[in-house]
Amino acid sequence: MANQLQNPSTNQMVHQADQADQAEIAILGGGCFWCLEAVYLEVLGVTKVESGYMGGQVAGPSYEQVCAGTTGHAEVVRLEFDPQQIGYRDILEIFFTIHDPTTLNRQGNDAGTQYRSVIYFTSPGQETTARQVMAEMANVWDGPLVTALAPAQTWYRAEDGHQDYFRQHPLQGYCAFVVAPKVIKFRKTFSNRLK
Repeated sequence: MANQLQNPSTNQMVHQADQADQAEIAILGGGCFWCLEAVYLEVLGVTKVESGYMGGQVAGPSYEQVCAGTTGHAEVVRLEFDPQQIGYRDILEIFFTIHDPTTLNRQGNDAGTQYRSVIYFTSPGQETTARQVMAEMANVWDGPLVTALAPAQTWYRAEDGHQDYFRQHPLQGYCAFVVAPKVIKFRKTFSNRLK
């Protein structure tokens, strides 16, 4: 009886470890990271979302430094996702729907290199998929895509106050007028992808 009780626990732990090993990482920048984070937290198959910074030349940048535009970093989200539930292509299709990839260093009123449209790939397969999706999206948008594609660099997690921002501050002005419409658009366009 003791062996029967131990085996399910062991199998469950192994199964959980296998799932963790299967997780993939996607890193995307498309304007303010609060917007992307709010959307991807609702995506089926995305198991973790963190806001942070990538692509700059200053180690351990602060939000204030990044917003000043002097560090070279982009505001990005780092997603962990289960490829058994959602593919990288689907992650990118959502990305190209919830931000404007045709405006250089700008999303709406947010202007500066920190708000650039960028995909940081973590594997050759991701690079190939990103190039394919970008070529397809070039035919969807009226203007040329300005989305940069680069290998992942050093990741810096944003300060705790920027994590899960929309859920914590839904009535804050920026959240109500900028983030919420993007979340609503995602829910309408990708209802089959909602958690």
